[in-house]
Amino acid sequence: MKSSGLRISTVEKGSIADEMGLETGDRITAINNEPVRDIIDFRYLEADEMLSVDIKKAGGEEWILEVEKDFDQDIGVDFGPGGFGPTIRCINKCVFCFVDQMPPGMRKTLYVKDDDYRLSFWSGNFITLTNLGKNQLKRIARQRLSPLFVSVHTTNPALREKMLGSGRAGLIMEQLRYLADAGIEVHAQAVLCPGLNDKKELARTVSDLAALWPAVKSLAVVPVGLTRFRENLYPLVLFTRKMACELVCWVSARQDEFIDSFGHPFIFASDEFYLLAGKTIPDTVRYDGFPQVENGVGLTRLFMDEWTKFEGGLPGQAQKQKVVLLTGLLGKNILKPVAAGLNKIKGLQVKVKAVENNFFGKQVTAAGLVTGSDILAQVQPGDCGDMLLLPAVMLKAGEAVFLDNLSLEALAEKLKTKVAVVAGPRQLADVLIRGPQKARIFIDQNIDI
Repeated sequence: MKSSGLRISTVEKGSIADEMGLETGDRITAINNEPVRDIIDFRYLEADEMLSVDIKKAGGEEWILEVEKDFDQDIGVDFGPGGFGPTIRCINKCVFCFVDQMPPGMRKTLYVKDDDYRLSFWSGNFITLTNLGKNQLKRIARQRLSPLFVSVHTTNPALREKMLGSGRAGLIMEQLRYLADAGIEVHAQAVLCPGLNDKKELARTVSDLAALWPAVKSLAVVPVGLTRFRENLYPLVLFTRKMACELVCWVSARQDEFIDSFGHPFIFASDEFYLLAGKTIPDTVRYDGFPQVENGVGLTRLFMDEWTKFEGGLPGQAQKQKVVLLTGLLGKNILKPVAAGLNKIKGLQVKVKAVENNFFGKQVTAAGLVTGSDILAQVQPGDCGDMLLLPAVMLKAGEAVFLDNLSLEALAEKLKTKVAVVAGPRQLADVLIRGPQKARIFIDQNIDI
């Protein structure tokens, strides 16, 4: 079976591929008569010790190369950003979709709805499984694409069809059982919408998913996010402080039960619920390895633990400077004790400034959704002190640009001050004690402050 294959972007010097005469622009179309459709196929097939590699040269020639190598030894090629080909798009019409609540005129990538099982395995993206047929499920099982991260939301078939706007959404438990039987580990999430999938429906979801333990390894519950751009969309409401308190207490009780039965908490509430409820963030042991940290579950605890670790080693004196720590409304109380600790250092004057989100709406309180325009509207040049410190989550991964396309450079120029980007207490202390040159944008593991 032929495939258009993967175009080689680079060849490692001295590698097997280099010795075989492969070059940039050549395509690997099959290995051992199996088509190579994407980077996952390639990595799966490349692991064998004996390979028959079908090549289509950039000039049009077709080669078949026989390779003998060590198990798991790579042949030394890279396919660049094209290794996955076109991203599999979302076919759902979720009543809570955040992309549908975005204003026009922002970066094109912010409007992309992906639902790609390959990216779930490769990068931890959450998927719904609604666009998967039997062949895709068989591929997941055969190639051991585990773990997967699945947006379940509810296990009630009719309710899930309604919430996701898809007739296939009701198949979720059938699909999860198939994956469980195939030995695929799943981490699930439920975006909770008051009056839809909370309370009794959440209890049903938790019970159904726990029945698939340990294949379904964890469930994160996160509150629905609503912006001011919800025009002609399904009527939804936000969690109140009281509702968040009830949810946090309920989750804690369920965790106790699962720790007794599984030795693992299984269900986790996102940090936003604890902060909204004004409840204490659970201890580290309660997160049992932080299985859903990328979903906003335990980031605050990691931040607090890191601060505790380095607070005792801070110097008694530093270069004299006034510093402003920016965050979203939810992060203000987290940063207050940090600022208090830093202010014990002679020479430092540190204060926390919480930025209200007028761009997306005041109900949006996370630091990661603060825009450059809101910072400029609420922070005046004379209020910045000697340096403004921002959490890395405010910027696009890998680029010094806010959600509204304002650049970090432009922000610094307009505020007429030094601006540094930090990704946690260690780097925060480094910047304040050893200077802003210690700041850089962390791409892989942003910690929201």
